[in-house]
Amino acid sequence: MKKLAVVFILVCLLIIGTASAYGLYINCSDKIQVGQPLKVSIDSDFPAGTSFDLVLYESRYTATEIKRETVTIQEDKQTQYKLFDTTGLRGGDYKVEIQFHGADEPRLRSDSMTVKLVKLADRSGEITITSPVTQNVDEALRIEGSIRKAGNNGVEIEVRGPYGPIFGPQWIETRNDLRSGDGQFIKTIPAGTRGDYIVNFLDVNGFIGTVTFHVTSTSPPTGAATVSTSPTTKVTTRPPVTTIVTPTPTPTQSPLSPMPGLIALVLVSGIAITYQRNKNR
Repeated sequence: MKKLAVVFILVCLLIIGTASAYGLYINCSDKIQVGQPLKVSIDSDFPAGTSFDLVLYESRYTATEIKRETVTIQEDKQTQYKLFDTTGLRGGDYKVEIQFHGADEPRLRSDSMTVKLVKLADRSGEITITSPVTQNVDEALRIEGSIRKAGNNGVEIEVRGPYGPIFGPQWIETRNDLRSGDGQFIKTIPAGTRGDYIVNFLDVNGFIGTVTFHVTSTSPPTGAATVSTSPTTKVTTRPPVTTIVTPTPTPTQSPLSPMPGLIALVLVSGIAITYQRNKNR
């Protein structure tokens, strides 16, 4: 009888302990390509307002923290999602882990899932770009290169410019290189404005990688002849100054002296006076 009582008490304690514990479950893909967002779901029946951190680590010789996001349980207990950007990360092993604020961990149920291992596969080395990654706006955007061993299978590209998507996602043709088996591609898309253009590449196996093109202002090519233009004429309300050219003077005849006329006038007057005097006599 005493043994049954002890068993009953233990079962009751176990039930009470289980009832007072909470569940917490995270989930995400086991493997994604570098450059794709890592989407993590979080489910829990912790009381509303309970907060904890969701941390992304790189797992090598030691765990290196990449980023952390705070999660706060809401009243409706709906599934929450957090995204971790993997652009620029190295391929390899990573893990997503819950870190508690305070003493919440001992209150977890035994079936809780608080750690997930993730492998990032880096396929960026499969892309070779042969067009310049810096281009002038009047020539951009020319996307040319090859995908390793893609043959004639095609490649899907998506282009985002400074103000959002401008092309795709859309499959474009690849042509098989008979020597290497690589798939060569070329696509020209009008850029229209300066800035960074991000091109995502995908194939039948999923995401491959991202290439960023920089589109700059138009500039004359090196060594081109420079054409000089006349400065703009400035219009004013003042009349222009006219320059008068003085003609070269030509020789002229000197005017006659008035002296001979005066002498003649005196002589005539003298003769007239003498004649009048003789007449009066």
